[in-house]
Amino acid sequence: MFSRALPRAVPRAGRFAQCEARPQALSKLPQRTWAPLQQQSGRRQRSSFVAGMKENYNRNPILFPFAMGCILLLTGFAVTYLPWYYQNVIIAPYHNFPEPVAKKLRRAIYYSKGKNIDLREANKYFRQALQIANEMGIDPFSPEILGVKYAISQLFEQAGHYPLACDVLEIMRVDCQRWMDEYSDRHWTDGDRSRVLKVIVQLNVKLGELYTSKYMNQPEDAEKRLVDAVEIALKERARREKDGVKEGEGEFLTDEELGGALESLGHHYERNDKHYLATPLFLQALSYCPQKSCHSVVLMNNISTCLAQQTPPPPSTSPPTKSSFPTTKPPSRAELVDQARQWANKAIEHAATIAPPERTEECDVGCAVATHNLGEFFEMEGRWKEARLKYEEADSVAKVVGFEEGRERAKEGIRRLEGKEREGKK
Repeated sequence: MFSRALPRAVPRAGRFAQCEARPQALSKLPQRTWAPLQQQSGRRQRSSFVAGMKENYNRNPILFPFAMGCILLLTGFAVTYLPWYYQNVIIAPYHNFPEPVAKKLRRAIYYSKGKNIDLREANKYFRQALQIANEMGIDPFSPEILGVKYAISQLFEQAGHYPLACDVLEIMRVDCQRWMDEYSDRHWTDGDRSRVLKVIVQLNVKLGELYTSKYMNQPEDAEKRLVDAVEIALKERARREKDGVKEGEGEFLTDEELGGALESLGHHYERNDKHYLATPLFLQALSYCPQKSCHSVVLMNNISTCLAQQTPPPPSTSPPTKSSFPTTKPPSRAELVDQARQWANKAIEHAATIAPPERTEECDVGCAVATHNLGEFFEMEGRWKEARLKYEEADSVAKVVGFEEGRERAKEGIRRLEGKEREGKK
């Protein structure tokens, strides 16, 4: 038994010896470092992405680059425009308000513009913003809060609710006037007095415009508001010229703004056929208008029109009385028309002295209107030939500047003259 077992033991030992020798042979082979599994996955993705891009390019060598360019363009637009929109449209307009107030104001503006306009919702959020501002102790006469109240008035005006718009402005005017009566003496040097007084003038002018409109048709209230605006503005201007501007008092109305208030009252008188009252207002407004402004041409035309439409008072039949004031004879109708012609010619001459960039469309339209007015003055005097030439000239000037209303008025004047000529021949 043992003899049979012994021969088998020898080859087993030989194999074991071979196995023991293998590690030595393997130890001589170069060692291989295996890359992490994540790196291998990334390489496969990159290779497949590049291969897909090449395949798409080979399939569509024109459309594929165009599509990629559009994608990059939209991406760049989103990256640059969205942050700008957020900072300048969502955040910047309300940066002077605390965030709780700004949040309500954004909702109010959202419901007051565009396709989403909802008068009830917009008014609700405006009121909530004012309530939160009041609870947070924000000054109710600060420019920001007054601006919110004015926005409510504009909301009603745009929706066609003119009485509500006037009510809001009247409440603002009364509150500001009460503040002036009670607290203005304490705010000479911080600029608040001048600022609130300016707001009162602006509110009066705006109320005058609304009351004059055909939707309100309240000329008496309009005149009262406009007269108040002019009186307050001129009184404050006279005080500043006499006593000087105090340190820290701040600016009041500019010359253009003061002239605008005077002009608004002048137009009110002109619409109500009180040309003798409108003329001095337009003259004073002209004195506050910049020399190189095309609006001065418009004011000269207004003066010319008012002079031509004035009616001299009838001669007095009462016996003369002794008085310390000298009496002058009122101008005749012919003298008024001659003065109106001089102002119209002055408007045309002044417009010719204004060059770009100061020259605007107002100069061109003003020249057309002044030329038409000259034709009407000749027509009033029965000088039909000169009137026809001026109407034709006004038509050509209006055609060049694209003033369609001026062309229609000029053609109407020519037709009127033709009718008078036919009647004269009969």
